[in-house]
Amino acid sequence: MTNLNTLASAAIIASLAAVATPAVAGTLDDILARGELRVAVQTQGPPFSFMDKSGQRSGSAIELTTLMAEEMGVKVVYLDFDWDGLLPALMSGKADMLAADMTPTLARATKVAFTKPFMYVGAVAFVKQGGDIASVEDCKKPGTTVAVLLGSTGEKLAPVVFPEAEIKSYKGGGTLLLDAVASGQANCGLNDSSAVKAQAAAYPEGTFTIFEEMLSKEPLAYAVRYDSMDLLAWSNLFIDTVSLDGRLDTNLDYWVNSDSWKADH
Repeated sequence: MTNLNTLASAAIIASLAAVATPAVAGTLDDILARGELRVAVQTQGPPFSFMDKSGQRSGSAIELTTLMAEEMGVKVVYLDFDWDGLLPALMSGKADMLAADMTPTLARATKVAFTKPFMYVGAVAFVKQGGDIASVEDCKKPGTTVAVLLGSTGEKLAPVVFPEAEIKSYKGGGTLLLDAVASGQANCGLNDSSAVKAQAAAYPEGTFTIFEEMLSKEPLAYAVRYDSMDLLAWSNLFIDTVSLDGRLDTNLDYWVNSDSWKADH
């Protein structure tokens, strides 16, 4: 009986100790305590994140993460990075979340945790209008140069789609790819369809030919650190909520699926 009483007493003490031990604060707790959600965004990546003509940060990701912060009851702080600086900013703890048109690849998912997709896109090729390149097949010819964004899924896709072309990687925003093609540094460019169409709108009409053929189908998602599972769960619930109540469709219809935003921004 003594042994049973001893075991019972030990179990009770262990249970009380577990109850008395304070829970470890998560990232969501930290955000609520400091009163701000810190979001890493691309410096110039319309229509998801960019500085508009009035000097205000705008875009699909900006609108959605502002809405996230409002639902949390905190303010949002944006941290601007080139494309290849987004993941390091999140992983280092500078940002709580990464909000960009990023594909959740298996390789990236070894470093950060992705939310459920908020939309799907495909990669397209584009060229300078009026040049010698008249089709995607022309971009595949030996000696052709194809511009891609450093660290993007397009950088991995390009050697598969254009195995005999020379691939040129550019560090920075997607507009660098259009600049490279427009200036003749590259014959073709490869990037997400939504980004190419939005960024091409800033150039004179007729500068580029964007081929309609989708060369891939990819999900886009936001990302958090693996020590932020509370924020990940909340973000997934947010995506579900705005999907069901129509706010996500409204955002994407305005920013991604049409040119409506260009007149306003």
